[in-house]
Amino acid sequence: MEIFKQQIQEELHQHIMPFWLTMKDEENGGFYGQADYKLNINKLADKGGIVLSRYLWSFSAAYRVTQKTEYVECAHHAYDFLVQKLYDHEFGGVYWLLDYQGNPKDTTKHIYNQSFAIYALSEYYRVTGKMEALELAIKLFRFVEEAYCAERNAYWEEFTREWMKKPNEKLGSGSGAPITTNTHLHILEAYTTLYKVWPDQLLRDQLQNLVNIFYEKIYSKETKFLYALFDKNWNSISDKKSYGHDIEASWLLDEALKALGQDQRELVQMVIDIAYNIAEQAILEDGSLANDNKNGQTDFTRVWWVQAEAIVGFLNAYERTGDERFAKWAKNLWSYIQHCIIDPRDGGEWYWSVDPDGNPAKLDISNPWKCPYHNSRFCLEVIERLTQKRVIAKK
Repeated sequence: MEIFKQQIQEELHQHIMPFWLTMKDEENGGFYGQADYKLNINKLADKGGIVLSRYLWSFSAAYRVTQKTEYVECAHHAYDFLVQKLYDHEFGGVYWLLDYQGNPKDTTKHIYNQSFAIYALSEYYRVTGKMEALELAIKLFRFVEEAYCAERNAYWEEFTREWMKKPNEKLGSGSGAPITTNTHLHILEAYTTLYKVWPDQLLRDQLQNLVNIFYEKIYSKETKFLYALFDKNWNSISDKKSYGHDIEASWLLDEALKALGQDQRELVQMVIDIAYNIAEQAILEDGSLANDNKNGQTDFTRVWWVQAEAIVGFLNAYERTGDERFAKWAKNLWSYIQHCIIDPRDGGEWYWSVDPDGNPAKLDISNPWKCPYHNSRFCLEVIERLTQKRVIAKK
């Protein structure tokens, strides 16, 4: 495992983070909105709200784990842009999209987006102790809670700039689904990190409720998959099985349980069973993970973030079970990433995806959805878990 850890450290410091450092926009603030497949940076591209929060989280977390000053400097840069440009000082909340100069372009307020800002601000506070960052995270938490519907025990997701409810077009996967697993997962993710720095009772209650929502509404005790999309009454309206979201949910749910000090047997078993199910259903012969399954058809595209999240999920399951197969699956997946997902070109990062034959898709290397969040977090999780000797693997 020591060699594994060393390789991950090298990938983080010599490949992933150096690329994202080049995306820093010194003139207009924030980070450039796009780098295409040929690694050309478009300095006039729009800047997505979600990705800007993910930059803040990534550089903050990278500094917390590694103490490299260039990372915290970028975190300060990201924080200033979030406060000055991304946050709506008139109506509250963060915007969906800005132009390259930081002017609002799509003023939609989506709870998914607010959650990532909470996640990022909480992590930034962890490394800086800057009270203004925590206060802004708490303010956003209040906005998210205003979107909570006690009658449905769900969070409504999409709103206008003035916080008027509207159809969920941004994350409804074309269906307009008013309730999605994706948004509820990332509220849970954000609340877990916020709770680590602000152990408020309402926050604790709502984090526990989110865990319960997953167990009671989202997780199928029969198939061990998570349902993806729901109508307003929590009826599933899609048969999609998202392998990446499921394995990501496995370890994020476990992080919530640990933050809450919760060890209820059936909740821990849910975490474990999701991981076993994804290992059984999604791992391919080359060690990688397929993307998803819809209408009974498997998409065998190997997407960058799915591979990254699976390694963390498998390591977490290994810690929970001691099953050596999880360690093996994680190492096999890392080998696949090294040979097929990592872009070997000078100045490259990770490809968006590759096809079953290993050919990379000629898609953006950076855009409003692709940033250092998934693969830097995978590296940081591996480094922390192996440094703390949480993994009980044998050589």
